Amino acid sequence: MAPAEQITFYTAAYSPFAHRVHLALEEAQAKYTTYRFEVRGSRPEWYYSVSPFGKVPALTFGGPEVVSEQPSPESVKLVESMAILEFLADVFPESNLLPNDPVLRAKARTFNEIFRNYVYDEFRDAFFLGKPVEGVLQALEKLQGALPAAGGFAVGEFSIADAAVAPFITRMMLFVREGLGAYTEENWQKLRDATEGARFARIMQYVRDVHERPSFKKTWGDDALQVSLWKDHPGLRRRQLAAPAAAQA
Repeated sequence: MAPAEQITFYTAAYSPFAHRVHLALEEAQAKYTTYRFEVRGSRPEWYYSVSPFGKVPALTFGGPEVVSEQPSPESVKLVESMAILEFLADVFPESNLLPNDPVLRAKARTFNEIFRNYVYDEFRDAFFLGKPVEGVLQALEKLQGALPAAGGFAVGEFSIADAAVAPFITRMMLFVREGLGAYTEENWQKLRDATEGARFARIMQYVRDVHERPSFKKTWGDDALQVSLWKDHPGLRRRQLAAPAAAQA
């Protein structure tokens, strides 16, 4: 039975961390109020009573129904996307965000740990810092190896593993397709060739399956929206190779 307490979800469309929670709320069929920040940057003063560091996502749970800009001191304030995912799995057990089977629960958490320990930093380094892309490709192979070979999501059925990882992998593949990234033209071509070929056929099927999930369709918007949110990000500006020095006479 779904909890009766009010839930207010503070989010921003550009944030893959907030997208994690949005997916879980939809998968749980929770009743919730959304407050969306439209731009990056500083937050209004009242928001720091919800999220001490001003980050999204954040959740208020319980307390009286109030306007989102006036959060009640009686509500519980929750921050950090993975902590919120685990919380939602606990308060909405019928959602099966965490499987009942302890082996599958462990596999769900392992999938996210592989992403966190191997993929996330390589994604940041290649796409936002312009470092060589071999690292992110090797990390993607590790993540792909944790997917069931026969298809489906991380542990077969959709779980918090997918809610945690899919917002990043889908954006990554969109960035590759659209050429958004600090990498050089040469490294962009390496990414395109690799992700379009047989080497990553399984993870690309995973991405397509995620896009077909009703919760993802509802929370993603569309590709054009995501491109518009990211195309002017200073970290995604294309790097140019330095011109060779002129020969000395």
